[in-house]
Amino acid sequence: MPDQPVASADNPEQIPEGIWLGIDFGLKRIGIAKGSTQLGTAEPLVVMRNINGSPEWQTLDAVIDNWQPVGIVLGWPLTLEGDVQEITHATRGFEKRCRKRYELPIQRMDERFSSMQASETLALLRQSGQRTKRTRKEDVDTLAAALILERWLARRH
Repeated sequence: MPDQPVASADNPEQIPEGIWLGIDFGLKRIGIAKGSTQLGTAEPLVVMRNINGSPEWQTLDAVIDNWQPVGIVLGWPLTLEGDVQEITHATRGFEKRCRKRYELPIQRMDERFSSMQASETLALLRQSGQRTKRTRKEDVDTLAAALILERWLARRH
């Protein structure tokens, strides 16, 4: 599979309709969101820990059992120039394990600036009073996963 994000969302007839999961892979935490191809929106769900390269698979197992997604959109980490970076290799390993474990289609989506956008969005919500609790790293990770998924869903329309 190429190192560049797969742009299969450009060919909507090949993409199953239904619930998709968005995943923001990280070396310590992995943000998970869910979204709908019908609505084109996504919402943050949960964070799974990634301890020394061993994700807490039971967390993702439970999300998949609960939501029965038709596929996964995996945030693909690239440099500003669009090249692979160190974390891309770990993300590729996670992708391979997901493919074997779940047998769901997995689409790659460029994740550049998703965590920065998530942090800014949460800060604005807090400043406006729409969000009262402090922002945790987990909040950023799950919102970044939702933003990655929404970008992918938007390419379908």
